[in-house]
Amino acid sequence: MWSLPRLRLYCLLLFQSLFLSISAQGELFQSDSILELELSGDTRSLFNDREGEATYFKMELSYQDDEGEKVIHPLKVKTRGNFRRDRNNCFYPPLWLNFPKFKIPEGSVFAGQDKIKLVTPCRDQKYVIGEYLAYRMYNILSPLSFQARLVKVRYTDSVKGKTSDAMYGILLEGKDEMAARNEAKIIKRKKIRPNKTDKSLFLKMATFQYLIGNTDWSIEYQHNVKLMVQEGNLRPLPVPYDFDHAGIVKAPYAHPAPALQMSSTQERRYRGYCVEGMSYFEETFALFNAKKEAIYQLFQENTLLEKRYKKGISKYLDDFYKTINSLKASKKAFLYPCDKNGTGQVIIRGLNVD
Repeated sequence: MWSLPRLRLYCLLLFQSLFLSISAQGELFQSDSILELELSGDTRSLFNDREGEATYFKMELSYQDDEGEKVIHPLKVKTRGNFRRDRNNCFYPPLWLNFPKFKIPEGSVFAGQDKIKLVTPCRDQKYVIGEYLAYRMYNILSPLSFQARLVKVRYTDSVKGKTSDAMYGILLEGKDEMAARNEAKIIKRKKIRPNKTDKSLFLKMATFQYLIGNTDWSIEYQHNVKLMVQEGNLRPLPVPYDFDHAGIVKAPYAHPAPALQMSSTQERRYRGYCVEGMSYFEETFALFNAKKEAIYQLFQENTLLEKRYKKGISKYLDDFYKTINSLKASKKAFLYPCDKNGTGQVIIRGLNVD
C-alpha cells in the first residue's frame, strides 16, 4: 500500500515528465462506421502460434480510403492473451497490431497509432458485436474509457494464396493513447486496494460491471482493469476492459470463477468494496438513470443483432434498472461485499496477459 507522501512524490515525478499535448490520432476511433480491413501475410503460422511467448510476424494491413484507393501499412502482428489464445477455447486468437512508429502518413485512418489490439471472434461473430457494444456503453458513461471500433477483417494467407471470409473484430485503443487523451498516465503498480482509487469513478465502473454481469476483474491485480493518474488527483483512476465473459455478451465459453460460487454469467454479483450505506450510490445510480435511454438504444438500434438477442438484452437491462431503483433490492445487491459469509471480497487475480 502506498503512503500519502510517497504517492504525492510519485505523482510529482510522473507529471514532470508527462507530455500533456495529445498528438493527432487520426479518425480511427472517431467514426461509428464499420471499417473493412485485410490482413495479409503468413496468417496460418500466425494463428497457429498458441503456446509460449508469442512471435511477431511481418504482415500488411490494408483498407480502401474515401476515394477508393487501397492504403497498405506494413506492420508486425502477434497473438496475445491467455484464455482466448488457447485453441481449446477459441478458433481465432486475439492479436497485437504493432505499427512502425512515425511512419504512418497523417492522412491514414491509422495515423497516430502505435500498438493496438484486435479482438477476433472466439467462436461466433455475434459475441464480438456484443462485447463491442459493452465498450460503447461504458463510453456513454465515462470519457475515461477505452474507445473501440468495429471492423470486418479478411485474412489472406500469402503462402497458400487463400483469403478467408470477412469476420467481425474490434480494434481497441491503446492504453497509453487512452491515458493521454484523458491527460493521464498509466501506472503499473499492483496491490492497490479498491478503496484507495477515485471513489466516484470506481463506483461508476463497478456498477457498470454489475450491469453487464461481469465478475472477471480486480483492482488489486489490475486484471482487466487499467489504473492511471491525473495531475491534481492523487487517487488512481480505474478503467475497465475485456468484457467477453460478461453476462450481457452471453458467450457460451464464459464461466464465473469457481471461488465466486455463481451458477452462470447471467447471474449478477456486485464486486465493489463494502460501504456504510446506500447514500454512496446516489450519484452513481442517478447517472445510470440519466443514461438509460442511450444505453437501451445502443442495443435496440443495432442492425447486426438478432431479434431474440435484443429481446433478452432488454430484459437483462430491465432487471438492472429495477434493482437500482428499489431500495430493498439495491441494498441486497450492492451491500453484498459487507456480508462476511458471502464471496464479495474474493479477489480475481487472473493471469494478467494482455
